[in-house]
Amino acid sequence: MKTLVTIIGAGPAGMLLSEILARQKIDSIVVERQSRDYVKSRIRAGVLEQTTVDVLRENGLADRLDSEGHVHDGMKIVWAGKESFFIDVKKHVDKQFVAYGQTSIQEDLFAAANRRDARIVFNAEDVKLHDVQSKKPSVSFFSNGERVSIETDFIAGCDGFHGVSRQAIPHDVLKEYEKVYPFGWLGILTERPPLPDIVYANHPRGFALASMRSPTLSRYYIQVPLDAQLVEWTDERFWEELRSRFPPEMARAIVEGPSIEKSIAPLRSYVAEPMSYGSLFLAGDSAHIVPPTGAKGLNLAVSDVFYLSRALTSFYKTGNEALLDEYSATALRRVWHSVRTSWYLTNLLHRFPTANQFDQKAQEYELEFLRSSASAQAALAEQYAGLPLEELK
Repeated sequence: MKTLVTIIGAGPAGMLLSEILARQKIDSIVVERQSRDYVKSRIRAGVLEQTTVDVLRENGLADRLDSEGHVHDGMKIVWAGKESFFIDVKKHVDKQFVAYGQTSIQEDLFAAANRRDARIVFNAEDVKLHDVQSKKPSVSFFSNGERVSIETDFIAGCDGFHGVSRQAIPHDVLKEYEKVYPFGWLGILTERPPLPDIVYANHPRGFALASMRSPTLSRYYIQVPLDAQLVEWTDERFWEELRSRFPPEMARAIVEGPSIEKSIAPLRSYVAEPMSYGSLFLAGDSAHIVPPTGAKGLNLAVSDVFYLSRALTSFYKTGNEALLDEYSATALRRVWHSVRTSWYLTNLLHRFPTANQFDQKAQEYELEFLRSSASAQAALAEQYAGLPLEELK
């Protein structure tokens, strides 16, 4: 098989890259180790920055998003059972967010791929990258019992944190930055109307989050110890614990329902540098992981794809490799901005098991300062909204 760009991973990053390249008449093949149904069923992020929505609209992928997504202007923060305060992103930086689940985005991307008869290989086994440092790399894998090889110009590693792409970068080249947090998030998805706003809660019993996927689909999280077991958390116990971490009026407004998905995820911050090596370019979770506190994971994947697709388009239309050479540095500027924002919110809103009385007081007064200072709220609004995508100079 031959193509110009081989994309490893059929998640949102890989499929969005494939779609944008197709619109620029650049041929690609997507290689995915899981089944199509598995990829579609993954429950992930659902809060989209305005820049992400703009990229989807510009590429003809926002019709359903515009009709079903829930637009909101910011987020509420509440701590220790006190009244909440609102970080008005719309007022401070004139940007909005849209709640629209990753599952829906994945469905939209697959539908677009079907319309153009995209080449996607599912259930690819033993995927290997070859000669990525050269100008003639290739990708091989088993499909239906046969070894298949793809000759390609470039490889886009969009296969997530546990994928093979990042592993193809030599250890003496790759530099990894990581912080593992001493707790996890227990989350449930339920077919019930959400609260009108995204609400972050810092409570003596631990962090909680009320989020949304659509006007009829709610996503809730609570902070749990790392050794928490899913079997210990019945729906009844979850709802009781969730309500205890919100003020009474807000707790009463939460509409309970049976969980249609329930999971526990550890929290970590991770960045790999560089995001390119030879003919290999990383995008999305293959290069970085952020705690979900800042709602940045999917949005960063989209900005990576924006920069990478622009660089590949420039190369194929002009022969100029400058944007490809600059891709890693360009993408990492936005990555580190979002990583820092997510780290700040994680430290601000969670109860750390190792915190002493000084740490706790300092956290509480940081929250009080944020509540009382318009300039502090404006600074957080700018960070939460995400940096604008860099324009060409």
